Amino acid sequence: MTDVSDIFVSNLSGIAKASLPEEVVLQARLCIADYIACACAGSSFIRPRIDSFLEASSLQSGSSAVLGTAFRTSLHNAALLNAMSAHSTELDDGHRLGMLHLGAGILSALLPVAELEGLPFDRVISGTVAGYEAAVRLAISMQPSHKMRGYHTSGTCGTVGGAVAIAVAMDFPERMLKSAISAAVAGAGGLLELQENSSQMKPYNLAHAAVAAISAAYTAKSGFIGPDDPIGGRRGILAVMSENADTSALTYFNPGDYSIMSIYRKPYAACRHCHPAIEASLKIKDDHHLQPSDIEEVNVKTYKLAVGGHDHKEIKGIASAKLSIPFSVALAMVKGSAGMGDFNEKNICDPEILDLTSKVSITQDDTLTSWSPRKRAAIVSISTKSGETYSCEIDYPKGEPENPMTYEEIVSKFRGLTLGIPLNEYYRQYGL
Repeated sequence: MTDVSDIFVSNLSGIAKASLPEEVVLQARLCIADYIACACAGSSFIRPRIDSFLEASSLQSGSSAVLGTAFRTSLHNAALLNAMSAHSTELDDGHRLGMLHLGAGILSALLPVAELEGLPFDRVISGTVAGYEAAVRLAISMQPSHKMRGYHTSGTCGTVGGAVAIAVAMDFPERMLKSAISAAVAGAGGLLELQENSSQMKPYNLAHAAVAAISAAYTAKSGFIGPDDPIGGRRGILAVMSENADTSALTYFNPGDYSIMSIYRKPYAACRHCHPAIEASLKIKDDHHLQPSDIEEVNVKTYKLAVGGHDHKEIKGIASAKLSIPFSVALAMVKGSAGMGDFNEKNICDPEILDLTSKVSITQDDTLTSWSPRKRAAIVSISTKSGETYSCEIDYPKGEPENPMTYEEIVSKFRGLTLGIPLNEYYRQYGL
């Protein structure tokens, strides 16, 4: 009897062999460019830690580039550091139905391998498309119970996505691709607890995914064979990490419907759950010319998953600020933006921003929760000291496929994040 894993592998293999439509190729290239920009910018943000890591590991030279720096190091260390850099910006892409980030984990695994192996452009594109497909579909099959159990999907499903990306780019036969997935589900990990309190280790979940993906792919290439059904078996990843998994996401692929086309890109350097509230606040500010001193209180209604872990007003560092809807809204209202440069040590201590943060309340709205994850919406109502109330609802924040960033906006984001940062020769081909 054919198992879930075999059908999943067969469908992914079909993507690997397909002639990809022009718009899918462009989307994959834009994903790579966006990832490179996030990694380059993030490397400057965590540069002291990169230096310390390489010094401690005694691996300050090697074949693989550490993006945003002149360093080269081992394959696995480059994957780890690039993923840490890319996700530390909170500007990396993702998928709302899968509830995960993609490029930071998947491309941090694929691109160093592609550079090392000298893989051609078309194979890298095929690997990217297949890797995103695998991660998104596995995530959708397990959500929302996977997240409710405390797993960070970007780490768990990202590991599988990274391994598939490498396997497809290196043209593994189906049996070897299945073995790569077997090793990847065994190595899949990532806990949401790593984002709590003043923790700076949320990006480590994606870094682990990238490293584990590389190990999984090369384990399969070495000839190790996995079990019959690592995904759907009685102790496979679906049984262990979720409840009532929807296997149709893994077994039914609609030809021409590529998951990479339904990702989101981020214009604001905060957790995606903060984006609808940020966007609504900025629209109210611009439409009504509000100043922070005009504001009496701010009420944000949103969906349930955006409340827990994102309603805190005590800011314990930049990572904490990026996860806080109250702070992100206050920052946007005071500064008029919420980009990477706005989330800094000065602003997280700014009395005006913190005072406004204290005036922001977050509540769960049953209707908005019922829409999630099909829509990740927020309704922001701002009451002024003079008695007016202004409201704005955002159903699809900028960057969602229903409200995409334009090509020009993507180029502008890329150039802004890479300004003054020399690109490694291999990665330059994916630049904008």
